[in-house]
Amino acid sequence: MPDIEIKPLSPSPDIRAMLSEILIEAVAHGGSVSFMHPLHQEVANAFWEKSLTAAARGERIVLGAFDGDQLVGTVTLVLDLAPNQPHRAEIVKMMTRVSHRGRGVAKTLLQAAERTAVEHGRWLLVLDTASDEGAAGLYERVGYELSGIIPDYAYKPHGGMTGTMFYWKRLPVQDKAPA
Repeated sequence: MPDIEIKPLSPSPDIRAMLSEILIEAVAHGGSVSFMHPLHQEVANAFWEKSLTAAARGERIVLGAFDGDQLVGTVTLVLDLAPNQPHRAEIVKMMTRVSHRGRGVAKTLLQAAERTAVEHGRWLLVLDTASDEGAAGLYERVGYELSGIIPDYAYKPHGGMTGTMFYWKRLPVQDKAPA
């Protein structure tokens, strides 16, 4: 694996542009990340502006994986959940550049998201992935448990329907008392 550095991303035009490139590439290659192909630059930019603004407010943490100066992957940890769920977080928008897939970037990002969740008092993580060409294998290899599959949950970026697989993982932490 290349020497990958994982760090939280802050709102800046350069970061937003790099994140938009990854999102557009993921959708163009069939990634089921809530958008349809073709994904236009202004739509991707608007999404990341909103996401990074929420991160600046502490509602989420957007992590980036860097290979040198190049952003090669990202994952978001959503912290802003209902008041009766202070112990959990959601993993969303896990994406790796096509050039870096199969090289451990996604696993490294996921591990960093888990450590970050624990640092924020979150010990239960949930996520979902498409049943067609999603990342189920990765999630299962690192200990996520399948809760179930909902058929025809979303459209694929290039058309047609896909089911969605829902996963959870309990993280090891010392204190699981409600805040």
